[in-house]
Amino acid sequence: MATLGPSSAQAWHTKSAPEVLKMVKSKNGGISDDEATKRFQIYGYNQLVVAARVSPLQIFFDQFKNILIVILLVATVLSGLLGHGVEAIAIGAIVLFAVVLGFVQEFRAERALEALQELAAPLAVVLRSGVEQEVPARELVPGDIIIISVGDRIPADARLIESVNLKIEEAALTGESVCVEKDANSTVALTAPVGDRHNMVFAGTSSSYGRGRAVVVATGMNTEFGRIAHLLQNVQKEETPLQKNLDRVGKSLTKAAFVIVLMIVLLGVLRGQPILEMLIFGIALAVAVVPEALPAVVTISLAIGVQRMVKRHALVRHLPAVETLGCTTIICSDKTGTLTKDEMTVRKMLVDGAVVVDVTGSGYEPKGEFLAGGKAYAVNERLRALVQAAVLCSDARLMSTEKGWDVSGDPTEGALVVVAKKTGVEKELLDEQFPRIAEIPFTSERKRMTTLHKTTEGAVAYGKGAAEVILAACTHYESANGKKPLTPKMRAAILATTEEFASNALRVMGVASRRAMDVNEGESGMTFLGLFAMIDPPRTEVKSAIVQCRKAGIDLMMITGDHPITAEAIARELTLLGPGKRVVTGIELDAMTNEELAKKIGGIGVCARVSPEHKLRIVEVLQRNGHVVAMTGDGVNDAPALKKANIGIAMGITGTDVTKEAGAMTLTDDNFASIVAAVEEGRIIFGNIKKYLMYLLSSNIGEIGLMTVTSLLGLPLPLSAVQILYVNLATDGLPALALAVDPPTSDVMNRPPRNLSNGIFSRSVIALMVTGGIWSTIVNVSLLIWAQQSGRSTIEAMTMVFVSLALIQFFKAYNFRSDRTSVFVHPFANKWLNRAVAWELLLLALVIYIPAFQKPFSTLALSATDWLIIVLSALSVVPVLEIAKYFIRKNINPVE
Repeated sequence: MATLGPSSAQAWHTKSAPEVLKMVKSKNGGISDDEATKRFQIYGYNQLVVAARVSPLQIFFDQFKNILIVILLVATVLSGLLGHGVEAIAIGAIVLFAVVLGFVQEFRAERALEALQELAAPLAVVLRSGVEQEVPARELVPGDIIIISVGDRIPADARLIESVNLKIEEAALTGESVCVEKDANSTVALTAPVGDRHNMVFAGTSSSYGRGRAVVVATGMNTEFGRIAHLLQNVQKEETPLQKNLDRVGKSLTKAAFVIVLMIVLLGVLRGQPILEMLIFGIALAVAVVPEALPAVVTISLAIGVQRMVKRHALVRHLPAVETLGCTTIICSDKTGTLTKDEMTVRKMLVDGAVVVDVTGSGYEPKGEFLAGGKAYAVNERLRALVQAAVLCSDARLMSTEKGWDVSGDPTEGALVVVAKKTGVEKELLDEQFPRIAEIPFTSERKRMTTLHKTTEGAVAYGKGAAEVILAACTHYESANGKKPLTPKMRAAILATTEEFASNALRVMGVASRRAMDVNEGESGMTFLGLFAMIDPPRTEVKSAIVQCRKAGIDLMMITGDHPITAEAIARELTLLGPGKRVVTGIELDAMTNEELAKKIGGIGVCARVSPEHKLRIVEVLQRNGHVVAMTGDGVNDAPALKKANIGIAMGITGTDVTKEAGAMTLTDDNFASIVAAVEEGRIIFGNIKKYLMYLLSSNIGEIGLMTVTSLLGLPLPLSAVQILYVNLATDGLPALALAVDPPTSDVMNRPPRNLSNGIFSRSVIALMVTGGIWSTIVNVSLLIWAQQSGRSTIEAMTMVFVSLALIQFFKAYNFRSDRTSVFVHPFANKWLNRAVAWELLLLALVIYIPAFQKPFSTLALSATDWLIIVLSALSVVPVLEIAKYFIRKNINPVE
């Protein structure tokens, strides 16, 4: 085989298509599966080589790069050298636990993100052994023949072997703003730049027009995009906005903590405390109060939530999208396939020129009844002749699959085949019985299709198309009493029925036939057989999803290229057009200035017959009005609006690669209800991150407050360095992580969207966080003073404060499951929190009562009276936070 390295890749554009096929030992039908497997062993995955994956060992050692951990380890060594062996071992063990916890967090985050990348892998259509098949793009090899359609992302560098009006968008690779016309028959000079290689297509670009076939000549890092990737290896991964925000918060807290710690250490030294003891104490306090692991924990929460969203048919490609989902204020949805089933269904028929027959059933499942005037209508010879004519003049096929019934071919023709099967007429049997001799295909200019068939009575032409066009070609019509002349009065009556069907958003199709010698003769002098009226029916679950959106304070807008009458009918059936909402068309939008549109857009429920420019403009105006916009789309023309929207949502089934690349999220089932589910998950994820941070920072405020106040009052240190580290590990560990997977509150979708500009630290969060921290300080300082004044020893007083601080933070964990709802509403709904607190209480008891632990942790066994006093003191935080929540509910807007 020819060597397909980077040097030879430069010359493919200088060769003809047959030469390239010969060089890569391929052919028009492609290579075989066995050959593809062999080549895969040589060339590997067709993907860009990203920076080397971080090994578990490196993740572990990276935990020691934290300056606070390093300082604490140095202090541990110094403590051991100076004879404080027990304390050194205890501190070292706690630091090791903290390092292990950090390792687990980052390891899970790394692997979760990798799993998401696997889920988002695109597919490619290839020919192998002459058979068209869909394979993961990463499994392409040189020699594969790829099939290119409109909207496809090109999966590898390839030499065109066939092109029909093919245009490629190469802006991502060359910066060329205009689509590049491609020609498989051309050859290009060796020195031609990438943008002038008109017989090549390149990985990462996309098809915007036409179709083609090409032979893969370079994959992975040998592609033109691979060359660019080499330059990007050292570019650091961009953090999410939430992580950036948390980094700023972490740095601010670190600075504040160091100032306070330095003050506490200096005050201790001035009071005569040993310098080394105060130094170790200060370092331990700094490590305890600085939330250095926040970004990693948040990434884990996002990744876990995103994987959970996959189960609800929403694949999030970019983690930042999860943040924005929770504050979506309007969903701009496409109609076909998202709000509707994308399965055309015949609902009404006109038979005998005057009888309107209703057809029950929905979608492609061939089950339903025929009704006339609300009563059963028997399938007679004329109805059967009507559906037979329609089916013979169609190319669609009805198929039974594992997932249900599906149609191969045009959906409109599919609806005809389905209704025929409801009458007992089988498309396959008809085609055998009346073979097609000739045809004139449907075109948008003719608005009709005609086929000629061999029958026992000679050749017969069948036609179907726009009702007015078919009717104009007819001189007679089929009545209950046989064929009759088509009088002007009868023609007007049929047209009136057509308009009545159309006014109900039904797509109307006329069907006719005649005996003819050839297909051209068959296009005039026909006999009108009847009408079919069909529609793409709304999805049954969408209506309830729309109700849920309204409860959640999310507005809705349908944006479609469909006819205004059709769009309005579907919108009304789904209750999408509420009071004060109206339908506008693209022409009406063009007549409005941006200022006028901004004023009127709140009253628009449906935008019909719109172009890509209209969609983009609507999104921009909504955003200027303060909306957080989620926009759905499936075609290339939706990509600009999807990219501009706060959340671009691509359709996973019908969507093109371009829209999937432009969108931040992909629906794997193309269902509007899945968007609502994704918004709900987004709110849950953000809410749990907020709970975690609220609890963590409130605990840190309580710890620093205790140390600061006791130092200022000249009291002895309330906790040892080991106790501080232990409390930090116990509260920042399992209980805090349990809050990150807290079950959602029942009203998560009954609240208005949060204000995006407020971030996590809203007024209610800050109020509750500070209240909890201050009350913790008051309780523990008071308990320390009381313990000393009641004659208890210093170590007993420290033990009581140590236990009280831990218990207060456990109680706060339950309180902070919501910043508004009472703790007494389903208090133990989080099973993980229950288990975490139970485990930590067991460990706390061991530290207090097991003699081997008492010396390193500076504890002693507490009496029943001590426990009663401690528990009552710690429990006092519950009513205090309940009062705080009451005032929050009364005085702070839920979206603040």
